[in-house]
Amino acid sequence: MSDFRVYAAKKVITMDPNRPVATHIAVRDGRILGVGQLSDLEPWGDYELDDRFADKVIMPGLIEGHSHTMEGTLWTKTYCGYFDRMDPHGKTWTGMKTLDAVLDRLREAEAELEDPNAPITGWQLDPIYMDNMKVSRHDLDKVSTTRPIGILHASGHIMNVNSKALEMAGLLKTGNNHPGVPLGEDGLPTGELKGPDVMTPVGPHVGLNRSLTDADEQGIRDFAKLCVRTGVTTATDLAARLTDEGVDMMVRVTSEKDFPACIMPFRFFLGLTPKELIENVKGLKERSTDRLRLGQIKIVADGSIQGFSARLRWPGYHNGAPNGLWYVSPEQMSEIYHLALEAGILVHTHTNGDQATQLAIEKLGAALQAHPSRDHRFTLQHCQLADAAQFRKMAKLGMCVNLFANHHFYWGDEHYRLTVGPDRAERMNACRTALDSGVPMAIHSDAPITPLGPLFTAWCAVNRITASGRVQGHNERIAVDEALYAITLGAAYTLHLDGEVGSIEVGKRADFAILEDDPTEVGGDKLKDIEVWGTVQGGRVFPAADL
Repeated sequence: MSDFRVYAAKKVITMDPNRPVATHIAVRDGRILGVGQLSDLEPWGDYELDDRFADKVIMPGLIEGHSHTMEGTLWTKTYCGYFDRMDPHGKTWTGMKTLDAVLDRLREAEAELEDPNAPITGWQLDPIYMDNMKVSRHDLDKVSTTRPIGILHASGHIMNVNSKALEMAGLLKTGNNHPGVPLGEDGLPTGELKGPDVMTPVGPHVGLNRSLTDADEQGIRDFAKLCVRTGVTTATDLAARLTDEGVDMMVRVTSEKDFPACIMPFRFFLGLTPKELIENVKGLKERSTDRLRLGQIKIVADGSIQGFSARLRWPGYHNGAPNGLWYVSPEQMSEIYHLALEAGILVHTHTNGDQATQLAIEKLGAALQAHPSRDHRFTLQHCQLADAAQFRKMAKLGMCVNLFANHHFYWGDEHYRLTVGPDRAERMNACRTALDSGVPMAIHSDAPITPLGPLFTAWCAVNRITASGRVQGHNERIAVDEALYAITLGAAYTLHLDGEVGSIEVGKRADFAILEDDPTEVGGDKLKDIEVWGTVQGGRVFPAADL
């Protein structure tokens, strides 16, 4: 009987500077025993040679440092996005370019419902591509006035609902006074809801209960299929409620012998006081397993730029829109930072606008004065409008960033034209500045906001090409090797996992992405076109073709 298995490949890209390339990897008990030529591994003893990847390129399993497993659940709803998109089963859904097309797809979905009271649920609506049209409850009433209807925006920060949904939630009345509930000329809500505190109460009525933040059982399995298709072996669930019932389910599902990824959920700051949050997360951490890493916190400071709910410094939005929403008070953010540093708990903070970024920098700086930490790795997620001065301050504070590189493609043209104007659009998601400032950096998709796929994200960071084909922010482009680092060791570092994954080195988990082409040789313009054969996770092989 063999003592271990050796995988042969056309090329192994290790991300280890001591041995950057190899041809064989030895794996035992789900971990990497050795890397090199076959002759380097033979002294370990008897082995089984596995040559199924002999014509493939192996690199470390890709790490998605900002995603949401709810994408798996959302695929059970009606896709209403602007761009074509592949589902977990490999089917590509056609994007819709007009509101009328969206309404027609919702009508098709209603025709398939047998229960007369069942809601109609859509996701990925993107009005900014429809001349920033304001979708109202009256538009959705054209589909049904008897069923509740809800559509989650592509940003995840806004939802549109019909009159029935507002009625069921007790909101179809005058007197509403909340910045996240716009009112029409009649004094009634327009049907647009901004922010989690107003979306959450309506969500259950429109079929978006758990899937506003969390996946259900089948959703997690479907999300994992997307991971295999895109070469991802470790992914975050970066804003989960993590109820007792939900955690029980996640522990059970991720422990299944054929579950192909490690999921790292972050407890979303919602519904608890800061002190309750810390105690809750301490308890969650004790339930961690090899494939479910619990015990981290996610704070959301503001909304989305394209949804005009992000907090921007002067001069504000380019089209004159009012400033966005705060999702957390400065006092709450400060208290969480203080308590988390004291308890040794990792915190990632969503900051889209530069005003939100500045608040996080200031509050963490003060917290570090009280609770010095040399290796906290608190990370700003998105951090899209940070300027050079802010990056320099982040570096001095030991902060990390995870930049939303995909935004250049999906919304770059609209940011240039409408939301922030040419100057700021050119420097959004400033990968070059972050690296040159010495800030540890990852890049991400924020799936389901944009499709999961780190190689596409790397392509975005290398090329900064918008949907119209323009290069936006030439000086903020990064090299291919830097982008590959950002989706492997860079992301692992922001999660305190760089000692376990992110490179192919002895002792680390045997997590690999199996590719049909070499990302270091195809050229930066072709990164997004590399076909993924599948993954190896913890030494277990998962071909995408078998999903």
